[in-house]
Amino acid sequence: MGGTDEARPEPVALRRSVGLAGLVLYGLGVTVGAGIYVLVGEAVVRAGPYAPAAFLLAAIVMAFTAASYAELSTRIPQAAGDAVYVEAAFGRPWLTVVVGLAVLAEAVIAAAAIAVGAAGYLAELVALPRPLLIAAVVLSMAAVAARGIRESILVAGAMTVIEVAGLAVIVALGVAAEPAALAELPGMLVPPPGDAAAVSGVLGAGLIAFFAFIGFDDIVNLVEEARHPRRDLPRAIAITLVLVTLIYVLVAFVAVRAIQVAEIAATDAPISLLFERLTGMSPLAITLIAIMATMNGVVIILVMAARVAYGMARAGRLPGWVGRVSTRTRTPLRATVMVAAVVLGLAVLAPLGALAQLTSALVLAVFFMVNVALAGLKLRGGAGPAPGFSVPAVVPLCGAVSCLGLLAGAVASGG
Repeated sequence: MGGTDEARPEPVALRRSVGLAGLVLYGLGVTVGAGIYVLVGEAVVRAGPYAPAAFLLAAIVMAFTAASYAELSTRIPQAAGDAVYVEAAFGRPWLTVVVGLAVLAEAVIAAAAIAVGAAGYLAELVALPRPLLIAAVVLSMAAVAARGIRESILVAGAMTVIEVAGLAVIVALGVAAEPAALAELPGMLVPPPGDAAAVSGVLGAGLIAFFAFIGFDDIVNLVEEARHPRRDLPRAIAITLVLVTLIYVLVAFVAVRAIQVAEIAATDAPISLLFERLTGMSPLAITLIAIMATMNGVVIILVMAARVAYGMARAGRLPGWVGRVSTRTRTPLRATVMVAAVVLGLAVLAPLGALAQLTSALVLAVFFMVNVALAGLKLRGGAGPAPGFSVPAVVPLCGAVSCLGLLAGAVASGG
């Protein structure tokens, strides 16, 4: 009998070691690193002076979906959140696999886009071929992700504090240069309805800006490593969304006030250019911060994608070997290696703009399905397994409609 027990050991579980602060830092790290340091230039080029409106639009769309994820994380506290949420609602294994693979696809594409952005900042300091810089970013961050969740969160948390401080300096300098200009911000948050070009530009930039908010959904994939998931995950999602919205709107405002559209379109390091323009100083310090911010985004997405693959494998939706947890690091090591390899290939082969747009489209499709899943569960009267965060059924319905609307608007505007 003992031999049978040894032949079939209990699977190694993930370590519960992440608190509320760690969850918020994780969410801030992936959203801030993935977004403003890399894509503020793209948003300004598309929306011009209404770039802050594009970020606000993306935040409003995201708010409904964030609330849906917050409830689902308490109803179904499992890794691979999106896929298991859809399975719970529809009970269709093929649909679960499609959604899970879509989440993995958007994760690796997003990580590739951020790795390209990181290489752009590195190239400001190191004269090496771009593919070599990309490989250095991906492989070094994959090593951190494989080491352990506590170590990954500590590294990501330290980087997040530094990168948010760098953006705070940018905002403070921009506002101090023209304090009275803040009065113009409300008018930049809503394009004139009769100005078709402005509205079209905001819709087109909205899809790019939406990419910058990707991150709160990654938080739910740490549910099996959170110390108090039912309490802390909804709070972490809300705090992350509020903070990044404030940061993005203010940075976009400062950018459109300080830099001409043609100038920002011509640079691969928009935040470095902004810092140089505001201070007249060498952008070395902010470039180093931008490198940390973008590398932080890569490691956090690698952590998330590996957990999605782990969760799908554990549920029998991917081969079992993908979900094996290392007994030494207590991380899904094989999944981490697999994800990192795909990220590296995409980052070397595809351009940043295409990667960001494809990521946003995939995410919107997944968010639509997750909102519909929660609406279905609520309308059928299914209660969660234990008391937790809850929203009215109208919230996921609004989330589904807004996701479709943003995607349709961006397509119609040529985004």
